[in-house]
Amino acid sequence: MLASRVHRIQANHAAQTSARPSVAPRTCRFNVRAAAVPASKQQEESVSPAAASRRAALALGGAALLAPVLFSPGLIDARAAFAAPAVDFAQLRAVIKDLISDPKSVGGIGEKGPTLVRLAWHSSGTYDKMSKTGGSGGGTMYFKEELAHGANAGLEKATQWLEPLKKKYPGVSYADLYTLGGAVSVEAMGGPAIAWRAGRVDALDPSAVTPDGRLPDADKGSPPKTAAALRTVFGRMGFDDREIVVLSGAHALGRCHADASGYVGPWTPTPTIFSNLYYKLLLKTNWTPDPRQKMFQFQDPTGTLMMLPSDLVLIQDDKFKKYVEVYAKDKKLFYKDFSKSFAQLLELGTSGLVAV
Repeated sequence: MLASRVHRIQANHAAQTSARPSVAPRTCRFNVRAAAVPASKQQEESVSPAAASRRAALALGGAALLAPVLFSPGLIDARAAFAAPAVDFAQLRAVIKDLISDPKSVGGIGEKGPTLVRLAWHSSGTYDKMSKTGGSGGGTMYFKEELAHGANAGLEKATQWLEPLKKKYPGVSYADLYTLGGAVSVEAMGGPAIAWRAGRVDALDPSAVTPDGRLPDADKGSPPKTAAALRTVFGRMGFDDREIVVLSGAHALGRCHADASGYVGPWTPTPTIFSNLYYKLLLKTNWTPDPRQKMFQFQDPTGTLMMLPSDLVLIQDDKFKKYVEVYAKDKKLFYKDFSKSFAQLLELGTSGLVAV
């Protein structure tokens, strides 16, 4: 019912504005963005019924139903958003899964899967609960300024993988596309279902990009300093010790690359399969410094697996370690807690999202 109502409103609006002179939209790195309001403005808005209706319309392809009220002078012409078609999110999920599939890989998912999880994580993990800035709400990973941040090295390729999907589904925002890619990837690699919701609105320009340095560091020079830094960074996002440990469980996936982070190697022998093996390996493996690498990291006895200082601190700090032990023993509980915390992470810096 809402979808048909949206289409009727769009048709009426098109008829009313067809005689108006066109306004050239502002262009960015990938051409026109279907942006509505700056990220900082989104985060400060209360979720009024009008705002909720606007978000619901966006999820169905009717962004900017309230454009005459909510769009400020100088922003992209609100009429551009009316042209955005409805998004079939079920179909989009299937296309993302096809993108990351690799029949030659264990589990049927290739390395694009873990990379899209990282993209979603880094797109969201810049949130500051005090200033209400950052997070996934503005899709700011789209901008080269944020891709240039040190922790995001190597993620430009992930945005490039998703660009054809954005062109195929122009009604989806980059912010929704980047986070949905991570949620679909977790599920496709055997992880829990992620309660992903739509309605993020892309920021207009790089002024919404947060300062570099908001994402976790792998090493602060000593276990106490590294543990303190983890609590500072995750605490800024609103996460506690348990959530730090459960979100770190995503390191069951993927590997480090020398040309990106400087670190080298996978955390587990099955980097495209989601599991609680990361915690088991932390506890049961004899991890020693790896003299072969330029960056300080740890290796297992075979020299094929690695852990970062920020991984080892999870068993060096007793308050973290108790949760590592819990999740190593209880896979079901890990999946449950990860599903909740990852969904929360993906919604940092957003408001008025709707289930699709």
